[in-house]
Amino acid sequence: MYLKLENLQPIGSFKLRGAGNAIAVADPARRSRGVSTASAGNMAQGVAFWAARLGIPCRVVVPDHAPSTKLRAVERLGGTIERLPFDEWWQVLVDHGQPGREDLFVHPVSDPPVVAGNGTIGLEIVEDLPDVDAVVVPYGGGGLSCGIASALRALRPSARVYAAEVETAAPFAAALAAGKPVTAPYAASFVDGIGARSVLAEMWPLARAILAGSIVVSLEEVAGAIRELAERHRVIAEGAGGASVAGALTGKAGSGNVVSVVSGGNIDSEKLAAILEGRTP
Repeated sequence: MYLKLENLQPIGSFKLRGAGNAIAVADPARRSRGVSTASAGNMAQGVAFWAARLGIPCRVVVPDHAPSTKLRAVERLGGTIERLPFDEWWQVLVDHGQPGREDLFVHPVSDPPVVAGNGTIGLEIVEDLPDVDAVVVPYGGGGLSCGIASALRALRPSARVYAAEVETAAPFAAALAAGKPVTAPYAASFVDGIGARSVLAEMWPLARAILAGSIVVSLEEVAGAIRELAERHRVIAEGAGGASVAGALTGKAGSGNVVSVVSGGNIDSEKLAAILEGRTP
């Protein structure tokens, strides 16, 4: 079992890749008006990071349960934060922005340049581990897993890519069971970087076609994976990053060389402390 440590990115998350690519290829005139995104925190940091580099305004729309660690990081990077109830925030994702806004909206999941930027992780996995057999990836909206799977399909077509979801919010598993996107039970948890009530409609055809399935884990299994990463390997993972490790530890990704994508490490200190004490936040 191998780890792809995206928690070591400058913002502590893989979102730097997709955000940077989307902003780089955007129309310069549109980009100059500023950039925005809807994010629980990591894409917000990614967009804010590049906006600060370019000297342009950045506005991020976050759900009301977004962790303070991620929000403080956005503010350090100069981003303006707008909080919304979860359902209203999710609607911004569905609508790809908000009416009346003229800035460049970077969708955290389904913009093709974002998915392509995420796919560079797949390129690096094959470069470092040419005989990879399976990759387990946290599933939030599908942009990370589908980007990685697209790269692997081109370079290592025998490798399987599995979504990792938590049982309190597993819309992809529910969609696979029903054969179409459906509304799934949802409860907010310390695994804040993934999970929703439904699969994004624009991502469903691609995710169904190129992902091998969904591995659903419990909050306790995610906490256990985060604890093991910290105690045995000195790696700090947030909930979503721990979910992929927990998924691989179930054995459901099969045998051989299995890679878990530790998507980020931006976890609130009090939640990490609780996990290290043996509790589940």
